[in-house]
Amino acid sequence: MSNLYIGLMSGTSLDGIDAAIVDFSQAKPQLVASYFEPYEKKFKEQLFLLTQPGSNEIDRMGRMDRILGERFAYATLKLLAKSGLPKSAIRAIGSHGQALRHRPVGAHAFTLQITDPNTLVSITGIPTVSDFRRADVAQGGQGAPLAPGFHQVLFADPQEVRVVLNLGGIANITVLDPRSPVTGFDTGPANRLLDDWIHVCLGKSHDEGGAFAQQGSVNEALLAHFLEEPYFSLPPPKSTGRECFDLNWLYQKLDAFSGAQLAPEVVQATLASLTAQSVAQAIKQAAPDAACVIVCGGGVHNHHLMACLKTALPGRVVGSSAQWGFDPDWMEAAAFAWLAKRRLENQPGNIPSVTGAKKAVVLGGIWGG
Repeated sequence: MSNLYIGLMSGTSLDGIDAAIVDFSQAKPQLVASYFEPYEKKFKEQLFLLTQPGSNEIDRMGRMDRILGERFAYATLKLLAKSGLPKSAIRAIGSHGQALRHRPVGAHAFTLQITDPNTLVSITGIPTVSDFRRADVAQGGQGAPLAPGFHQVLFADPQEVRVVLNLGGIANITVLDPRSPVTGFDTGPANRLLDDWIHVCLGKSHDEGGAFAQQGSVNEALLAHFLEEPYFSLPPPKSTGRECFDLNWLYQKLDAFSGAQLAPEVVQATLASLTAQSVAQAIKQAAPDAACVIVCGGGVHNHHLMACLKTALPGRVVGSSAQWGFDPDWMEAAAFAWLAKRRLENQPGNIPSVTGAKKAVVLGGIWGG
């Protein structure tokens, strides 16, 4: 029976589809092949509008669900063509889909991801596991983060405390302490606000290498104002997303700030510092004796942000997950390949000490299996 699985992921950055083939035949999962399918500007705008309240949402969502099913399927076929592997070599696809809402707190908390798995199966012919988060929410959990179990498989060490830091649109950490259960949570913004602000100022999709932030200097008063956001002081388990940290949040914070008019690059530099400081604050509280911080996600390529993190976390090794043997760009997609494997094995995929769920449960449904 095949030990090859495909993971598909589209995150809060709305930049495109990450697709990865992962081999689980050895103790440490191995990345076999990867492919990225970018979204064009107009499509990104349509997706973004669906993440916000608006008119005719059900019709627009239903149509987008099918469109994303097709796009994820064709990305899968391109990944297979790139790898040279036949469809029959793949045991299953794990598809996270595209998150539109994440409301993990309240009497009827919910999380919503779309990308029709029926369409994926129809086009690819490969069994697909999807809808991973809602089973955890039904058990009182946050439904996120779900990657810590995969991080544990890859990076846990019996001798030292390690933190895995994912710098996607939102930052989240996994604490791997050999003396206690795995913990983790979303710390706050990572790339999302940086990308949004540079798009507003310069029309760019992201701050390449952190060059724009490097042109400015941190406004310490504004940074302190940002850090007053109540989310940062909430105890875990906790998770967040665009519902909190988006351009509206940034504009509100800037409007309420009593300082002088700030240059755009100063705001960018301060946002980079916000990510670094909020991450460092979370790590110091959750894993004060961590020996190293293993960084993955798109933010690992922001050299300025990485330098800020190293400054904010003295005495710890801070580096790309590549130094520990796994490509940082494909960690999230690979995690959903692992979650698909767990589902087919009828094994739990969540970690209650991370999400706050009442118990560990099997995540996701199987289509075409």
